[in-house]
Amino acid sequence: MSVYLDNAATTQVCPEAAATAIDAMTVHYGNPSSTHRMGRESKALLERARKQVATALGARPEELFFTSCGSESDNWAILRAAAWNARHGRHIVSSMAEHPAVLKPLERLEQQGFSVTYLKPGPDGSISVSAALDALRDDTCLVTLMHVNNETGGVTDIAAIAEEVHTRNPHTLLHTDAVQAFLKIPLSARTLGADLISISGHKIHAPKGVGALYIRHGLNLPPLILGGGQEQGRRAGTESLPLIAAFGAAADAAGKTFAADTARMCVLRDHAAARLKDENPGLRTICGGAPQILSVSLPGYRSEVLMNFLEARDIFVSKSSACKKGGRSHVLEAIGLESAEIDGALRISLSRFTTEAEIDTLCDALHEARTTLRTAVNRR
Repeated sequence: MSVYLDNAATTQVCPEAAATAIDAMTVHYGNPSSTHRMGRESKALLERARKQVATALGARPEELFFTSCGSESDNWAILRAAAWNARHGRHIVSSMAEHPAVLKPLERLEQQGFSVTYLKPGPDGSISVSAALDALRDDTCLVTLMHVNNETGGVTDIAAIAEEVHTRNPHTLLHTDAVQAFLKIPLSARTLGADLISISGHKIHAPKGVGALYIRHGLNLPPLILGGGQEQGRRAGTESLPLIAAFGAAADAAGKTFAADTARMCVLRDHAAARLKDENPGLRTICGGAPQILSVSLPGYRSEVLMNFLEARDIFVSKSSACKKGGRSHVLEAIGLESAEIDGALRISLSRFTTEAEIDTLCDALHEARTTLRTAVNRR
């Protein structure tokens, strides 16, 4: 049986989401914008999902807009917020440890004349409140910082940053990529204070291809995709109802067991860290506080070799963000790890379905890998 520990890349679709998606594809398949009965039924299903996701996020349903993924949500928030708020300045604060869905739009904005301050992350991949506030300028139009780092699990205190940013400069907008935070750590849009929050379905056991952007009430963020009047005129295109309905079902299911699930993931994460350190001399752990992510490094061993060894035993982890497609981790580089540590890094990521037996299987296999690969090297 496979041991899947790459849940920060994507998760298994939960039964509730799968059943809801099938219903939307085979029974309630009308266009939500159609005015006949089948369209109205589909519209009701769409709005039920919006309420489910909004409830899980601690937002009003009318503040939630469905997108195709977290990357689209990030692009929409960053590109349109910067352009809309440029009348107050053209300076942006972000970090060196952001997801490419944030870094690439920032590159585009720099080409358009915006200036970006990229903050160096701390040892766990998070950004300190003081560093974010020290970077603020009178002409800062946007601050965009990841809530939970997708490679290290480092948690940035967005609430504290948002409060100070809005106090010091009420015109500055704050966006957070909360894809790895949503339903993994306590998170409520009502208390977080961010103007814009990006989330994604496939990180919480919904299918791939659906995300959402929270837009604070009263913020008239212009659309990124133009066309029809869907999503309150903010995001054109016929809504992908099966994916959206599944997103709602997954959020509802995860919300019901959130406290127990996160507590159990913390225990499993700490169990993995303790075993791996005890059984593998020289192994380094990076644990940033989020319950589902543990980054480890075995200097002297190549990540690809370790991953291949594990894959041959039906154990699946990663070496960095899946969006890097196996490339070197820019997050670990930004933290300042040595090359040998980066080259031997693995990301272990859990879900609410991960078991202790799976963690123990991974630990056994990594110990075997270290011993076997070391023996193979010594024989040459």
